[in-house]
Amino acid sequence: MLVAVHPAEPSRELAEALLLAGVETVPVMEQPTADDWAIAVFELAEEPAPALREARRLVEDLGVRVLAVLDRNQAGMLNDAGFVDDFMLNPPDPVELRLRLARLEQEEPAGAIVRFKDLELNTATYQATVTGKPIDLTYVEYELLRFFIVNQGRVWSRDQLLSKVWGYDYYGGARTVDVHVRRLRSKLGERRASWITTVRSVGYRFG
Repeated sequence: MLVAVHPAEPSRELAEALLLAGVETVPVMEQPTADDWAIAVFELAEEPAPALREARRLVEDLGVRVLAVLDRNQAGMLNDAGFVDDFMLNPPDPVELRLRLARLEQEEPAGAIVRFKDLELNTATYQATVTGKPIDLTYVEYELLRFFIVNQGRVWSRDQLLSKVWGYDYYGGARTVDVHVRRLRSKLGERRASWITTVRSVGYRFG
């Protein structure tokens, strides 16, 4: 995946997260056209206003998608930045960064609802509800559950889930899938935990 980055020299935390996420980058200032990329990562840093102006220009001129990386006290600035497609708080987690960039690359329609029985996932707000009541999922738990629902009925190995959901060879190893499945079952509740079936010596099946 190739993305443009602003500023040309991002913070050490963002640079490391991009590297661990397996993302190839080019500086926005050196890549003024979007022939080879369609996503730009903007770190607001100490000069958020100029960064947001440049992001708006790219969106209006080239139609790229923008992921903003910002400090918690800068989140309010996004109220007037409807052109920003997604955001992350500093310091960015490489797994979440990869997932968010992959979602932007897929260009899913805003507001789409993914359903399974009484479970709903809103892909625009990243909210999950059961019988209309919200359940608190981390970003990775949400992405894993969304993948299960969209691809229900077939068996997925742990390595396949790492590749499809995490998007690259996760440095934590395949057992991290078991941890996230266990957390999902717990959060779905005893009656719905059986939706995720363990297939011995293979992996997991949903539905």
